[in-house]
Amino acid sequence: MSSFLHQRPIQNPFSNAYPVSPRSSSTSQRPISIFSPTGLIILLSLMVILGVFVPWSGMPVATFSNSKKASSSLSKWRDYTLAEAASFVAKNGTLIICAVSQPHLPFLNNWLISITRQKHQEKVLVIAEDYATLYKVNEKWPGHAVLVPPAIDSQTAHKFGSQGFFNFTSRRPQHLLKILELGYNVMYNDVDMVWLRDPFPYLEGNHDVYFTDDMVAVKALNHSHDLPPPGKKGRTYICSCMIFLRPKDGAKLVMKKWIEELQAQPWSKAKKANDQPAFNWALNKTAGLVDLYLLPQAAFPTGGLYFKNQTWVQQTKGMHVIIHNNYITGFEKKIKRFQDYGLWLVDDHALDSPLGRL
Repeated sequence: MSSFLHQRPIQNPFSNAYPVSPRSSSTSQRPISIFSPTGLIILLSLMVILGVFVPWSGMPVATFSNSKKASSSLSKWRDYTLAEAASFVAKNGTLIICAVSQPHLPFLNNWLISITRQKHQEKVLVIAEDYATLYKVNEKWPGHAVLVPPAIDSQTAHKFGSQGFFNFTSRRPQHLLKILELGYNVMYNDVDMVWLRDPFPYLEGNHDVYFTDDMVAVKALNHSHDLPPPGKKGRTYICSCMIFLRPKDGAKLVMKKWIEELQAQPWSKAKKANDQPAFNWALNKTAGLVDLYLLPQAAFPTGGLYFKNQTWVQQTKGMHVIIHNNYITGFEKKIKRFQDYGLWLVDDHALDSPLGRL
């Protein structure tokens, strides 16, 4: 192309009063060459407009659209309520819950694999104690995690004996009470547990509260299911890490009393409280008012018995239902112990979990 567009002469509105000279008229009608200074300036201007403004006019649409979708997804889980989550997850009026902060995710996955093998995973609701856990679980398994505000500091919540750990565990009876008030049966587990068999057939009768003994002393196979007598500290030593509750007044009373006991014994540097003594005081102080049931030791042994008394383990072989990896502290130590006993399932069976590999 040798020339730019021919332009029509612009009519001067004052032409009647001041006629345009022939020279001016001929100049205005002359075609502008693309190679002329004026043509090059116009071409460069168009390139600037096309190169700068047009991309910017399109980019924000995609960028803001993706951002809006991501924000909408996050907002959905931020606004997800416990009532909505319970309604979505519960099966036959029953929930299995755990409370998890981000450092515990590997243990959550290990626990879930064992539950999936017993075909109860669809009942599981993860109470996420931080937003990272809430988003991660719901990204992998939509609807199976909920956060009950406020969120906690996930980096301190896993250190046993810390105030963060106390803040984390002390919320447990509040979560359980809310679920009971919604009308559901609820089983609570710590995630340092592994299911070997289905625990639900062991929840005999229609009792208010089911729990396990945390003592290592061996009981007779036909031991009593009543609340054991108090120990040296004037209270029982029941584990607060495996509990089953029915939505009855007795179970609600125990949860309310547990909350009161926690409030009466706050954490301090001198007294590094945790939730278990308060749970035991709640059981002891409501025992005459509530229908309590101690689960069989052979089926639900404490870690201090299962991992340290191999003679007993052999004598009760085939009876074990849920194994609790307690009586030991530290993530690495717990994982190593599970590995030594063939109970660390994550490495080889992660795809069996609803969360897959994390």
